[in-house]
Amino acid sequence: MKRYASRSILFLLFAVMYSGASFAQEESKQKKLTFQADARIRGEQDWNSRKSDGTYRDDRFRVRFRVRAGMKYKPRDWAEFGIRLRTGYPEKQQDPHLTIGDGYHEFESVPVGFDKLFFRMQYFRYDFWIGRNTFPFEKKHELFWGDNVWLDGFYLGASFDYEDTKWIDSVKYSGGLFTIINNFSTFSSESFIGMLRVSSKHLDSRLSVFPSFYYFSQMPDIPDGNENYRFNYAIFHIGAEYLMQEPRLTFGLDIYQNLKNYQNDENIPDFLKDQKSGIVGHIVWGRLRKKGDFSTGVYLTYLERYSAVDFFAQNDWTRWDYSGQGSRDGRLTNFKGIELVAAYKISKRFQLKMRYFKVEQLLPYGSALETGDRIRLDLDFKW
Repeated sequence: MKRYASRSILFLLFAVMYSGASFAQEESKQKKLTFQADARIRGEQDWNSRKSDGTYRDDRFRVRFRVRAGMKYKPRDWAEFGIRLRTGYPEKQQDPHLTIGDGYHEFESVPVGFDKLFFRMQYFRYDFWIGRNTFPFEKKHELFWGDNVWLDGFYLGASFDYEDTKWIDSVKYSGGLFTIINNFSTFSSESFIGMLRVSSKHLDSRLSVFPSFYYFSQMPDIPDGNENYRFNYAIFHIGAEYLMQEPRLTFGLDIYQNLKNYQNDENIPDFLKDQKSGIVGHIVWGRLRKKGDFSTGVYLTYLERYSAVDFFAQNDWTRWDYSGQGSRDGRLTNFKGIELVAAYKISKRFQLKMRYFKVEQLLPYGSALETGDRIRLDLDFKW
C-alpha cells in the first residue's frame, strides 16, 4: 500500500509539472491559481575525506537529481494558500536530492513528500503565515540554515518605508515561533524555535543590515530520536551586505554568537563548552537574472560547534553526518572552509552552477581532524 501511495504522489507531481504552464496561462487573468516546478541534475565528486580516527572514506562520485512542484491559490489579493511537493528521503531533512543507482534503494519507488503547506496573509505592510513553510527570513547563504529544512508554526512581519529619512530607506520587523518535537507537555519541556529579526536598508537599498536572535529550546544532541540529552541555544546574529553597482560586487558578513553558558552542563564535553562563535564572509561578482549572465564568488566560513544547530544547517560542504549514531542528517558545524562558485544563465529557464568546497574540522572528536574536498556541477531547470 505504501508503494502504491508513493507512486500516486509521484504521478501527481509530474502531472502538475506537465500541466502547470498551460493551466497557469489560462488562469493568468485572474491569477488565483499558479503553478511552479523545478528540477536539478547534479554530478558530484568527493575526495580527501578523513574520518576522526585518521582513516579516509572512499572517494565517491555520484549523479543525483531533485524535483519539486507546487501551487498557490489566492482567493483574495491578501490571502494565499500554498503547497509544494519534493523528492527526498524523510529522514534526510537537509537533502531533497536522490542518487541514481543508490544501492538497495534503486528498486524502490521514488520518495516524495510535502515540504510546504501553509496559509498566508499579506495586507498593507503586514505579512503573516501559519503552517509548514521554509525559513522565514532572507538568507545570503545556507551555512546557518539550509534551504531544505522546513518549519511548522507561524510567522509575522511588518515593513515600514522611510522616504523622507536620509539614513534609513526601510525597516522590517519580523518573528516567528515554530515547533520541532511536540511532547504535548509543559511549554518548558517542548522543543521549539523562537526567531526575531530587524532588517533595515540604507544608501538607496545598497546596504542591508539584519540583526537577529534565535532561541532553540530542548534541541537533541543527535537528531531523529537518537538523542542522549537535550539542551538550549540562544544565538545572536548580526549580518550585513553591501552592493557595489560598478563593477557589480556584493560583500557580505555574518557573525554568530551563542549566548548560552554551558560550563555547568555535564552532558557537553569540556573541550566544546566554549565553542559558540561563528563567522561567514562572502564576495560575489555579477548576478543571474537573464540569459547570458555570469556570476562568481567566494565564501569563507568559520563555525564553532554551537554557533548553529548542525543538523539545521546546509549539508553541501562535506560528507560528515550522524550515520554512525542512527541518523542520516548532517553535522555541519565545528569546521572552517572555503567555497568557490561560478554560475551561468543558459536561458530563462536553464542555469548551470559549479561549486568547489574544501573543509577542515576545528576540534577533533577523535585522534584526527576530519577533512573533505568536494566539487559539484548542477544543471537547474524551472518552469
